[in-house]
Amino acid sequence: MLTATQETKTDLLRDLGLSEETTFQALEKLTDTESRYLRDLRVNLKTALASETLTLKEAYLLALSAAANQENDVLSKAFEEKALENGAGQGEVAEAIACASLLATNNILYRFRHFAHKDVYEQLPARVKMNIMANPVLGKEFFELVSLAVSAINGCERCVNAHEASVLKLGATETRIFDAIRVAAVVVGLSKLIR
Repeated sequence: MLTATQETKTDLLRDLGLSEETTFQALEKLTDTESRYLRDLRVNLKTALASETLTLKEAYLLALSAAANQENDVLSKAFEEKALENGAGQGEVAEAIACASLLATNNILYRFRHFAHKDVYEQLPARVKMNIMANPVLGKEFFELVSLAVSAINGCERCVNAHEASVLKLGATETRIFDAIRVAAVVVGLSKLIR
């Protein structure tokens, strides 16, 4: 008979579409020690994905972008499958992954400019192609929302402020923004246990 923690682990893996027999060292450690955190993590993931302001497709695309940003192949594959199951097209999946790559680049450049506090760096061109932002497959508002979530993960204050302003200008609410950030935050936490 399974303990409550073992059942929670099994349910979490099922929620992600992963085999119940799959083992992840950190997840097993929490299961073996009957950590109550596993239940919290599962509830947090379910709550974040079931947002009132995000469709399931959007939530899974955000989760995919966060997992790609964390270089987590297991979760990237799981969230890609869930996004596709919920109506995402291959182009949207690819763009969610591309967004994580682009923002990783931009977040480093703009965080450096912010930290350095030198006018010379502000005036030098970034010379980073960003054509994807001009006409995104995901739509401008959602692409900016994903960009905001990845920027929050990467800790770029300047990028967070710029993307938040852009998303608001495009009609998003603060609640929608916060829901997107919650998805990203939970995925980063999950990626510490499932790799």
